[in-house]
Amino acid sequence: MEFGKCTKQECDTTTTDTTTKPHQRTSCTILTGFLGAGKTTLVNHILQQTQSKNLKIAIIENEFGEVGIDDALVLQTEEEVFEMNNGCICCTVRGDLLRIFQRLSKRAVPFDHILIETTGLADPAPVAQTFFVDEEVKANYELDGIVTVVDCKHVLPHLEEVKPAGVENESVEQVAFADKIILNKIDLVSEDEKAAVIAKLQSINKFADIIEAEQSEVDVSRILGVKAFDLARVLQVEEDFLDTEGEHMHDDSVTSVGIEFDGELDLALLNAWLSKMLRENGVDLFRSKGVLNVAGSDARYIFQGVHMLMGISSSADGIGRGWGEGEARRNRLVFIGRNLVREEIMANFKACVVSTK
Repeated sequence: MEFGKCTKQECDTTTTDTTTKPHQRTSCTILTGFLGAGKTTLVNHILQQTQSKNLKIAIIENEFGEVGIDDALVLQTEEEVFEMNNGCICCTVRGDLLRIFQRLSKRAVPFDHILIETTGLADPAPVAQTFFVDEEVKANYELDGIVTVVDCKHVLPHLEEVKPAGVENESVEQVAFADKIILNKIDLVSEDEKAAVIAKLQSINKFADIIEAEQSEVDVSRILGVKAFDLARVLQVEEDFLDTEGEHMHDDSVTSVGIEFDGELDLALLNAWLSKMLRENGVDLFRSKGVLNVAGSDARYIFQGVHMLMGISSSADGIGRGWGEGEARRNRLVFIGRNLVREEIMANFKACVVSTK
């Protein structure tokens, strides 16, 4: 696994003094939310708005699984994207986060803001803790706020799920630590359903500002540069927040299957298989997404699913970025959920490849 891989061809890493005055610290936002809530879509909206203001943003992405997808979903920009895959940012790849911070602190020209997009299965607390227990991070960065994206259509079953003893409900933790909650996909629910979700969110966290949204579209001034994180409030709720020896357990029943291979896909066959899979296994299939090389098209196709909802779009529709010149057109798919059978998924996926005979 590579950490701190910069998607921009040239990365300014000119060494400078890493100790800066407090008022010069770079503001950072932790962007969290359960699987499929709309985090990467929000990142794209943020990039579009900040570009018009000539603000330079760094994005640190963390994905759950061995195959990364989100790099293809983020719009092509002059920003720098750092990837951390095959581990949760609050657990196994937290050291990678520290190393990326160390690398960024050596830049001659600092970023205006840093976005940390966690995996949908991450507890944001250990990530936030990094800003207060690591001396170099404290000297160079400040936590502006924790923004949690909530899928108004699907969140209630996850919030109400009873986990085994000692296992965290990540969706609850994401809401509990939020400074700002983006209640996304309100167009997919009734007013009564939305009211029930809001009541549940406020029962978990009465302090967070709830911002309603469709397609994760919000005014960036409401979530960046807001100085919303309050350590004193967090310590009132979570007394051991700064305890670096504390441990947390994820639900081991949730796993991921990542697939990556060459070949052109028959879009009709693929659409039929994915529709059948989501229809039959949608309850256990929390999140599915992929980058597809479709036969007869030069566009990069994007597949996204949340439980039984699915959509396929392409760079020709303005979704994601197109294939780069000379870029290998590999298919990549990730499924996250319960009761996933890798061999079965792989066989069905490859059955959609156009024969070269």
